[in-house]
Parts: sequence; C-alpha cells; structure tokens
Amino acid sequence: MIDQATIQKIFDTADIYEVISEFVHLKKRGVNYVGCCPFHNEKTGSFTVSPAKGIYKCFGCGKGGNVVNFIMEHEQMSYVEALRWLAAKYNIPIEERELTEDEKREKSERESMLIVTSYAEDFFVEQLLHTDEGQSVGLSYFHRRGLDEKTIEKFGLGYCPEAWDAFTKAALEKGYKQEFLVKTGLTIESERGLFDRFRARVMFPIRDIAGKIIAFGGRIMTNDKKSAKYLNSPESEIYHKSRTLYGIYFAKRSIVQQNRCYLVEGYLDVISFHQKGIENTVASSGTSLTVEQIRLIRRLTPNVTIIYDGDAAGIKASLRGIDLVLEEGLNVRVVSLPEGEDPDSYAQTHTTEEIQEYIATHETDFIHFKTHLLLQQAGTDPIERARLITDIVRTISLIPDNITRSVYVQETAAQMKVEEAMLYAEIARLRRKESGSPTIAQRKAIVQQLPESHLEDGQKAALPCNDEERMLIRYLLKFGMEPLYEEEREGQTVVQTVGDYILQELEEDDLLLLDPRWYIIQTEFRTHYQQPGFIPERYFATYSEPEVNMAVADVLSEPYELSKIWKEVDVGTLAERDLLVDLLPKVVDNYKMRRVELMCRDIDRRIVELQSSGNTEELLPLLRRKTTLNIIRKHLTEKLGRTI
Repeated sequence: MIDQATIQKIFDTADIYEVISEFVHLKKRGVNYVGCCPFHNEKTGSFTVSPAKGIYKCFGCGKGGNVVNFIMEHEQMSYVEALRWLAAKYNIPIEERELTEDEKREKSERESMLIVTSYAEDFFVEQLLHTDEGQSVGLSYFHRRGLDEKTIEKFGLGYCPEAWDAFTKAALEKGYKQEFLVKTGLTIESERGLFDRFRARVMFPIRDIAGKIIAFGGRIMTNDKKSAKYLNSPESEIYHKSRTLYGIYFAKRSIVQQNRCYLVEGYLDVISFHQKGIENTVASSGTSLTVEQIRLIRRLTPNVTIIYDGDAAGIKASLRGIDLVLEEGLNVRVVSLPEGEDPDSYAQTHTTEEIQEYIATHETDFIHFKTHLLLQQAGTDPIERARLITDIVRTISLIPDNITRSVYVQETAAQMKVEEAMLYAEIARLRRKESGSPTIAQRKAIVQQLPESHLEDGQKAALPCNDEERMLIRYLLKFGMEPLYEEEREGQTVVQTVGDYILQELEEDDLLLLDPRWYIIQTEFRTHYQQPGFIPERYFATYSEPEVNMAVADVLSEPYELSKIWKEVDVGTLAERDLLVDLLPKVVDNYKMRRVELMCRDIDRRIVELQSSGNTEELLPLLRRKTTLNIIRKHLTEKLGRTI
C-alpha cells in the first residue's frame, strides 16, 4: 500500500501538461492548452488542460479530472497502477507500509517472473532478427503471412530456436533463476533435465492491459505431427488465460475512441487487423469467452462486434460464450466472413476501407444471427424448432435490460411465428428461477395470512386495501413518468414525478402492496422507471405474467371516477391529470391509514390470544407497537380531516 506522503508527493511533482502532452498534441491558448480529445473522435479540439488548476476537461464528451485520473482513463489502469506509473516517470521512490513475509514473497515472485518474461521477449526477438535460423524460418514465415517490419516490432514477435535448450541455457548463463524459468512455463523440468517449452516455434508475447509481458504463444515451424500447432504458456502467478485478451494493450486506446471492440479468434487475426489500422481488435486466443474477459472489454466499451470465419461449426461451439456477453449487459453484434476466409486472410486481400465497409454492411445483432443459424439446423422438424425457441428464449432472458428484451421478444415472435405472451411467460419463469423472486402464487400464499384477506379460486382477489391499491397502480401506470411538482434542493430545482412520489412514500414506511399483481408492478416499476424510454403502460401491458397484464388492461380501461372520500374536492371541469397534486397525497395517506388499521387489528387479535393462553411475556412489545401505531393513526387522521 502506497503511503499518503508518497501519494501527495506524486501529485505535487507530476506536471499535468507534461504528462498529457505525451499522449495529446496540445496548443497554448491563453493560460490553458487545447487539443483533440483522446477519448472520442473529434476534428475540432474541445479538450482543455489547465496547468494552474491541475485539471483537464473535454467539453465534447465530458471527461475530466486530475493527472492521475487521466492516466487511469487513458491507460486503463487502476488508481494504484496510475500512481506507480507517475512515480516511475518522475523517479519518485514508492514508500509503502511494511509487508508481511507472505506478501513480500508473493511480490518478489511476481516481479521475478515478469523480469524473466521480459528477458525472454528480448531473446526471441534477437533470435528472429539476427540469427540465420531465425531469419530463414521465423522471419520468412511472418513475411509470408504479410506482416511488415513495423508490425513485427510493435507486437514483439520472435523465434525460439529448434535446439533442445537454447533459451534455457542462455537465461541461466545470464543469471536468471531456474525456479522462475520453470514457474513462467518457459522451461520444462523433467527427469532428463531442462528443455525449452517453445523450441522451434515463432513467438507471440502476451501482454496484460498495462503492457507487461505475462505469457507467450508459439506456433510450431517443424512438421512434428505429435506436437500441437499452437502452444500457450501454462497458468501461473502472473498469467490467467481466462482474464487475458490478446492485443488488449495495443487496442485499448482505439477501443475507447471508437467506442467498439472487435473480437476475433487468433493472434494473426489481431495482428493483421492492426496492420490495416483497425486497432480496436483483440482475441480470446482460441478459448471460450469468460466473464473476466468480457468485463475487461466492458471497462473500455459496452459495444462488441464478434468477427467469425466462415466455419459454422466453430461458430456454434462459441454460442454459449457469447451468451455470457449478453448477460453482462454488453451490446453484441456478429459478422460472419465469406466461406473459407478468416480475419487474417481477409485483411491480407482487402483494403482498410473494404474491411470496414464489409463489417458495417454485414454485422447483425446476436439474437438474429443465432436464430438464423439454428433455424437452418432445425429445418422443418417441429421438435427441433421447439428446442430452438427454448434456446433463443433462454438467451433473451439473460439480457438485463428490460426494454432490449422486449424488442427481441417482439422480433423473435414474428420470426418464429409464435405468440409473444408465450415467450414472455417462459422468460419470466427463467428469470424467476435465477433470481429467486416470488411468483404470484407464492405472493398469494403470503397475503392469505393477513387479516381480512381471502382469495377465491377463479375469481378476482378480494384483498385488504384493494380499492386504495388499485388507485395507486392506476396513477403509476397512467402518470408515473409525469412531473407532479418542483422543489428546491441545495439551490437546485428538482422535478418530482408521480412515480417518485408514490415509491418514496411507500418505501418511507416499508410498505409493499398486498395484492400480488400490484406488488409485482411496484417492484418492477422501481427497477426500471429511471431507464430511458420506459413507458409503464406499454411495459406492464405486455408483462410476462398473464395475471399482471390482464389486471393492467382492466385498470386502464375502466372509466375514471372520484372516490366518495374526495367529495370535498371541487373538481369542476378539471381532467384527472390536473387533480393529481391534490388527490395523490390523499390517496397515499388513505392507503397508509388502511394499512395502520390492519396492523392494529392484527395486534389486537394477537393480544387476545396471548391473554387467553396466559402468555404475558410477549404482551409488552405488542402494547408498545400498538401505542406507536395509534400515534401514526392520529397524525394521518388529522391530515385526512376525518374523525377517529
């Protein structure tokens, strides 16, 4: 842990203009500096650096902060990593708290392994560029694959000689410990001695997001059929395959600027795209996508386009991994290249403009892509089509955003020629299974235990507070997103909507609506009402629970009538909307009164039972609770102008 004095010294020493000018071309304008924002594409500079204030601000995209914030955002580092970066730049020694013996050992081990991998890259590059074997085998291979010298240098590509222990022997002679050569996986230890894991292979260094070399991939250059074509470093203290994306270090800036990540499969796919200037490209390196990899992308952008070759079998095998992308809330699009092509080969035979145009015209959302792919497989077989529908619905159910789910349900229903209600019902079942939220039946079982409640089979539920809850739901559905009034908070005008008011009033007293249908609307409304484009009437009219959308249709279709308790309000010719400011508080308070009365009756019942059984130990807390409820009831009575 970096101590506070060192952190302050870093802030005092780091010159924000000097730091940012390494990444952005800045021009002096008055006391400030101006340039084009590195976080989004723009032609006219709106990015301002103020050395006097020690801050930067983009008036185009809104990003801003201090020098540490800039390094965190631009280099995608954590707070501590950014501090260390600045400390290294200004030669500030890092003062840290005393580490435990285990922490010291772990830190020392990681640093030693990273030193070994850094040396390994230098060794492999030297072998590639300056030895006869490396040039004739490794360099000629890269040239045949269309890579130029600049690209080879950028990615640190290299070559490991065919000799049994060329790298291991050189590393030991340089003083690197055998322990860390083995732990990084560069050297294999066996009964026959030490030998190189990657011998006779061209080498692809794998970097983490900060640029440190944590592992290697190697492609064999001999005709040894017993050896794997591609070989990766094993899992280690510094390398976890599930958390790593090949090319992320070189791609991160472009991903942020383009606000999109292209995801391909292999090393050369990434490298060839970068050589064409399409630098927002990374690879999962032949592994199925993992949650950790997806979240790494999400740090940079919510938009992912997955580019596949024409091999449908490979696509099908990867569908499960892409479901994870949807579950993490990313926007996924898919591009399938022409048959026989992969991203590498396509990039070699097309210009940058042709590649970008092909992606733009052929990319489709993942749900449509998956539906089309599986429909081809199912054909006219009704059982296979049923399985397909179940599979697609399961995928849609993973999407966290409700509006996006609704759009996909409508389109899938049309494409598959099935009813939307059926898809909604299945999605609700799947999501309830995952979340453990109560079904309507479960909620009914809870409500039946309340006083004055009964549910008759096949009939409308007769529940306590039914009229009051029905009125609240009507207001939520019809006017929930409309402004109710304005109020001043800390010098700012804040608009209070009808939905805000109802939810806040109920939550203030921990009140959940008793009717299972209204309870679902209350909780779902709270979850979604702040999302852009949320329309309560539309959302609940197509809700996946048939009892809910039927009840909503009933409430919205009934004519508006003032309850008899509002006779004192002079309505004149006012519309229902115009009466909300006067009526809504009364509806809420009247509902609270009914709930208080129910609680009081329940307490009275329990007091009688305790007295009958002779159990007086639990009486005192009940009597205290009854006293509190009586105070609340008196206050509500005064607000409502009624007589107790």
